[in-house]
Amino acid sequence: MKTTGRIDEAPTVAVGVLGATGYSGIELVRLLAAHPRARLEVVGARQQAGRPLREVWPALPDSTAIFEPESLAAETWANRGVEVLFAALPHGVFAARAYEFRRAGIRVVDLSADFRLRDAREFERRYHLEHPAADLLGEAVYGLTEWTAPEALAGANLVANPGCYATAILLATLPALTADIAGHGPLIVSALSGVSGAGRAAALGTQFVECGNGAAPYKVGEVHPHLGEITQALRSHRAVTAKEDNAVIFNPHLVPMARGIVANVAIPLAAPLRAEDARAIYADRYARQPFVRLLEADALPETRHVRGSNRCDLALRVVADAKLLLVFAALDNLIKGAAGQAIQNWNVMQGWPQELGLPRDGWTVA
Repeated sequence: MKTTGRIDEAPTVAVGVLGATGYSGIELVRLLAAHPRARLEVVGARQQAGRPLREVWPALPDSTAIFEPESLAAETWANRGVEVLFAALPHGVFAARAYEFRRAGIRVVDLSADFRLRDAREFERRYHLEHPAADLLGEAVYGLTEWTAPEALAGANLVANPGCYATAILLATLPALTADIAGHGPLIVSALSGVSGAGRAAALGTQFVECGNGAAPYKVGEVHPHLGEITQALRSHRAVTAKEDNAVIFNPHLVPMARGIVANVAIPLAAPLRAEDARAIYADRYARQPFVRLLEADALPETRHVRGSNRCDLALRVVADAKLLLVFAALDNLIKGAAGQAIQNWNVMQGWPQELGLPRDGWTVA
């Protein structure tokens, strides 16, 4: 797999992964093992403690890491030199230990929803959990790398990695809203996701017999948990305009594939807009962003073309007598939607090129 970014003789940074047996966790381990500046020091998991990582994941035969208990004290992580922790735990689990890692002086990139929302009440409403570290919500930096100020990431001790759906939808929507071309009315989002987005824990709805030969909508309308962070980010970036917030109606679907998200966002326009002008807005905004590709001509994004990559592909259409903008997005939910974006954020935290050690190209189409 091709990677981008200059590899030189700079010293490595000791990192750790907590929750390394989940889908996002093992992708973190895989990517960090190949990162030129990362030294994978501790790999923690609820299961498999004491076993060699290469025994549990034979796809990583060169790894010398041993799984540590998930309960390993943060002070022990620090004593082993870990400077940065990637937490890939279920929602609510890492937050219960956040103060412990903060006292140990370890910087954290959290892949769960624990610190994405600034309001504890909104977190409790969306995730049906009482937040165990609400005092830290105001300090966490929301790490949508292409839209978060680099200086905010550079100074962050706690970064909240966006959700996979949120990443696709925000990358597709924010250029239009910040350019002030969106009119009043709801943004209508339809998205398809592979089964790995539901996590690795066994559940009836994600068993092969239940979902292997069909597709189904779920949590439609205004109830999906990611809507909280999507709305928060849209409000934050649209503060530069005088228009009211647009409601977001989000209809996700589960489809029988292992990984990937493809989404389309219908954005009402304030005034008729030519397709070339819409494209110019997006091309200008993402011209210097290595992991967002605006497709040419009549091409539309496909999950197979971004599988295994940290890239999000976008395409635009102007329809309905130039009064509606359709934006299509595709990404790998486990890479750009989780582990890859976490490392992209870490690269910026360290002052490195954001593409360092990350795959821009996808796997083969097969």
